[in-house]
Amino acid sequence: MANDKQPITIKKYANRRLYNTGTSAYVTLEDLAEMVKKGEDFVVYDAKTGEEITRSVLTQIIFEQEGKNGQALLPITFLRQLIRFYGDSMQMLVPSYLEFTIDKLTNDQQKFRDQFASAFATGPTRQMFGSLEEQARKNMAIFSQALSMFSPFGSALSTPSAEKPQESQSEAGGKSDLDEMKRQLDELQKRLEGLTPKE
Repeated sequence: MANDKQPITIKKYANRRLYNTGTSAYVTLEDLAEMVKKGEDFVVYDAKTGEEITRSVLTQIIFEQEGKNGQALLPITFLRQLIRFYGDSMQMLVPSYLEFTIDKLTNDQQKFRDQFASAFATGPTRQMFGSLEEQARKNMAIFSQALSMFSPFGSALSTPSAEKPQESQSEAGGKSDLDEMKRQLDELQKRLEGLTPKE
């Protein structure tokens, strides 16, 4: 008996066609995007080599979604910063932090939906973005606390600044990351205000 939790196998052929072995039908990237939105799990393999290529296919889906007018989720500054992390000493921490943050956002999404609905009922306000900023701060604090349990990151990330007269390089980096996040939130607020019809 097949396990319902098993991911669906998708095979990608040399002609770039994708074959869903679960439904015995060819699918498109758009179909795979819909599967993701429905919570259906799949793994993509290169049909010729047998190599798993799920990450590159998911990246292609994001690329296509970002190209659609009005669909972009990733700010240019975020993409630039992400590129800077490749090859950087912080590269190994980035996936864990992004995964942690997106999990928190997913878990709290109803709360954020309610806050957005309430804010748009009266017009976008700074208070709405203040709560997002506060959540980002909490996420960073929780993530730093989790990292402090593991060596060698503990001493660099968990030492309170009050104990150190001078700011460490990692603390300065954290502050610049927070400043960058604030700047991105401000940019998002301006974009949202531009979308809101004037009364």
